[in-house]
Amino acid sequence: MNMTFVTAAGWTWHRRTLPAWLFLLCALLAWAPHARAVPSFARQTHQPCAACHVGGFGPQLTPFGRQFKLLGYTLKAGDDTKVPLSMMLVESFTKTQKAQTSPPADDFSTNNNTELQQASVFLASRLSDHLGVIAQATYSENGGLLGWDNSDLRYAHPYSIAGQSAIWGVSLNNNPTVTDVFNTAPAWQFPYMAPDLAPGAPATPMLMGGFAGQVVGVNIYTQVKGALYLEGGLYRSLSPAFLRAVNADFGGRISGTAPYARVSYTWTIPSGNVEVGGFLLHAARGLVGTNADGNAAAISGATDKFDDYGVDASYQFLSGGDHLVTVNGLFINEQQHLDATYDAGGSSNLSNNLRALNLNASYWYKNTWGATLGGFIDNGSADETLYGNNGRPNTQGGVVELNYNPFGQASSWAQPYANLRLGLQYTWYARFSGLVHNVDGAGRRASDNNTLYVYAWLAL
Repeated sequence: MNMTFVTAAGWTWHRRTLPAWLFLLCALLAWAPHARAVPSFARQTHQPCAACHVGGFGPQLTPFGRQFKLLGYTLKAGDDTKVPLSMMLVESFTKTQKAQTSPPADDFSTNNNTELQQASVFLASRLSDHLGVIAQATYSENGGLLGWDNSDLRYAHPYSIAGQSAIWGVSLNNNPTVTDVFNTAPAWQFPYMAPDLAPGAPATPMLMGGFAGQVVGVNIYTQVKGALYLEGGLYRSLSPAFLRAVNADFGGRISGTAPYARVSYTWTIPSGNVEVGGFLLHAARGLVGTNADGNAAAISGATDKFDDYGVDASYQFLSGGDHLVTVNGLFINEQQHLDATYDAGGSSNLSNNLRALNLNASYWYKNTWGATLGGFIDNGSADETLYGNNGRPNTQGGVVELNYNPFGQASSWAQPYANLRLGLQYTWYARFSGLVHNVDGAGRRASDNNTLYVYAWLAL
């Protein structure tokens, strides 16, 4: 399970202020693994949030929501003018089974923490007949800074091929998989909201948020007959100076470009749909402060190479809207060749492997009451220098979440202006960084990291 891309931006916040001009840029071009539910789109289309989202509002997409995104967020109804802005607030409480050995962030305790986890502003709008954008800027109490979040600016156009309806489009974005329309994709997978003040898996493949917010990419995609989907893109690193200005982390510069590819096929079945597909990412990245990342300090010009291959599948049962069931699964295998890290003494092995498996199933009653059960397994090569403890990154466990959306139905009060989700989530670990019952150097067992997380999520 990847617990980082769902944190308050998932990066190390730098204590800098955001210039006014750059905030405006972020508002126009921001990506968001947190851009979950945007009521301004509902006002643009004159549709309730439940038309696009399973569970009252985001991020799970219905077939209608998927097509809305693939068509560049351009569908509208009527000529009335709506302000294309939305807001989101998330207040949360986090408790681990055993207090952490040190506070998880400045100005927080070792346990029982409450925080304003997110305060976001979205620009989400049709810009022209074929151009649309979703952009997010987020403040988090964890770090106390305003930074950029997910962005997706896309141009899309329908066409026909061999008499079949089709769509083609181009996306400018800043995270591989944020362009995806399925909740198997790492940028959109369960848990859709998760604690940023609790321990998470020590290592996951790069495709699972490793480049989130640190890159810019151009992706070209097509969908044929609402079934076959093909996407390919290239990503480059953003400069360290720019990332500091937008309060984002810099994990090293990609050498050249990192290619990304996606394929999926969707079958429409009675009362629902089934999807299967795959992901591919290749990246070579230098260490921070080396020739490979373009800085003056030279340790080595070598790079670490990551090859990620993933397969996914999903199922939706959407019979009439009263009873909704979704099932999502993703498996990613990553091959690593760590020339740079090994040369710098940061790993015991020159080559390593990481694997991640995520499964989850949700049930919603009238988009009001929801329950989700998920499981995760992360494992890979033993590398004592890289991971510490017993040298294994192996982490596995489960997540259960209960939700209540008082305004989730299409006929609810003030739709689509009022959206509220209350969540009660519990994560348990059978293994954590290789530990089962044995204690680590700090005297912690795997189960000590079990986490109770309660949140209130408001979108306007």
